[in-house]
Amino acid sequence: MRLAVGAALVDGNLVPGDVEVVDGLVAAVGLNSGNSSGIAAPGFVDLQVNGFAGVDFFSADDGGYRRAGEALLRCGVTAYQPTFITSPEEELTAALREVPRNGGSPRVLGAHLEGPFIAPERLGTHPAESRRDPDRALLERLLDAGPVSHVTLAPELPGAFELVELLHERGVTVACGHSNATAAEAREAFAHGARTVTHIFNAMRPFAAREPGLAGAALVSSDVAVQVILDGVHLADDTARLVWQAAGGRVALVTDAIAAAGAGDGSYTLAGIDFEVENGVARNSASVLAGSTVPMIEAVRNLVALGAPLAAALAAASAVPARISGRPELGTLEPGSSADIVVLDDRLEIVRVLVAGDDAVG
Repeated sequence: MRLAVGAALVDGNLVPGDVEVVDGLVAAVGLNSGNSSGIAAPGFVDLQVNGFAGVDFFSADDGGYRRAGEALLRCGVTAYQPTFITSPEEELTAALREVPRNGGSPRVLGAHLEGPFIAPERLGTHPAESRRDPDRALLERLLDAGPVSHVTLAPELPGAFELVELLHERGVTVACGHSNATAAEAREAFAHGARTVTHIFNAMRPFAAREPGLAGAALVSSDVAVQVILDGVHLADDTARLVWQAAGGRVALVTDAIAAAGAGDGSYTLAGIDFEVENGVARNSASVLAGSTVPMIEAVRNLVALGAPLAAALAAASAVPARISGRPELGTLEPGSSADIVVLDDRLEIVRVLVAGDDAVG
């Protein structure tokens, strides 16, 4: 099967020509495409999705995951991590038990635990009463409860590095976030194996001239990937441009999407926390931002509008997050890779989405 596209994103570059798919795999790229148009890119990989299309993953069952997954596919997301914020242990374990393990469409890479080992000064919308200092026994119980693939923690907390070591042993990605870490503390975390930063500049020590904090340390560390919410709300445009210019090639777009994403304004809950969405902006009762409503395809368009080259913007939604997740094969269209593909027209509208070579959209 050929996709009838004019170009494909291969290893970060737009390669002219068509793409052939055989038995669920990319068979060839750069084929003679005649007058074909459009671009084939690796399916988008979203590392932080709290919910979507009216579904809060924290309380979702199989039907909820199915409905949210169908909506995510329409936005080009072929793999994602349902994300659970800081909550009581029994509620987290219950949510983890519901995470799908059946390899459906879109792919569920495993759960992202955003907490509970976060800094009391940088809670954001996370409930203070459920925050915990690093606790190995608690982490082990959470890891045993369900398929955890990614954990966000504050590395400056006492005992945090013991948790980092445990997570590495279990093959779990470690991210620094919701943190009051200084730049020196952040660099120590990176040396211990933390390789990414959760929604840079949000819920962390502010950048200052003599103390750049976690954000500054991440931007100047060439082996650290930075995750960014590009919804026009969480970051000013110039801040987003700064991140891109400092860390291009290691920037991963994430949506931090909540149940309101794809569902419209109104009243919603995030892990039991009530919040309101007005004009697409979610805030809790204290007017603190409570996630985002931006779909991944819109984040890609926003990055292009800020001046990023199209190929690099598409890679920020696919290759970079796939690499962070430890599944780099999901972020490439090289021959032999799984045919998880999003096809876009010249206006960056989604025309078709495939997962393992099967049509999911279009």
